[in-house]
Amino acid sequence: MEYRQSSCFFSHIYITMPAILALASAALLLASGCLGSWLSIRDSTFLQGLFVYLLVVVFCLESMASALAYFHSTKLYSEIASLSGVFQNYTGSSQDSSSQAVDTTQKQLQCCGVHNYRDWLQTSWFNQTGGRYVPHSCCNSTFTSCKGTLDQPWQLYTQGCQVKLEMALQFVLSFIIWSSPVVFLVELGVFLTVAQLMRDQPLREYHVLDKN
Repeated sequence: MEYRQSSCFFSHIYITMPAILALASAALLLASGCLGSWLSIRDSTFLQGLFVYLLVVVFCLESMASALAYFHSTKLYSEIASLSGVFQNYTGSSQDSSSQAVDTTQKQLQCCGVHNYRDWLQTSWFNQTGGRYVPHSCCNSTFTSCKGTLDQPWQLYTQGCQVKLEMALQFVLSFIIWSSPVVFLVELGVFLTVAQLMRDQPLREYHVLDKN
């Protein structure tokens, strides 16, 4: 589910900061890996120092991402905007971004309504369309003949989107939190390896140049 479509479910955009920092640290870690591969064929003190500097930056970014992810995970319920308001504004139009977000969420998370499909009975869209159908995105994909009619509720997804969305966000935040110790252990091993290489590097002799 893309952030552009799901942003209407968040009370503010700061909840995406852990993911942004994690992606930035991953990109720098990839760059560090390329630099480390270059170090294997070139003996350069400057490149070794740059390599260590990049690893320190990666660790700082990953630590910030982990701290923010833990902070948001403790108040996840308040981070998610009231889904009832988003579902109330559903129009069913493909031109409406909020309606697209609702349909995409119900399809990908396999849910229907805020708590269950009965939440749709309180929406203006349900009353305007005759009070017989829920959106087709509520249909369980295993029932190909599902039309979203209320006389066949077993063909609809049974769980609501509130719980499913919280579970999905909690999984992402937990992944970011636990990835930080793993990155730290990997970087510690790399630090020790680079330190050993720099210690084994022979000292260069410098000569004082004559004034003439």
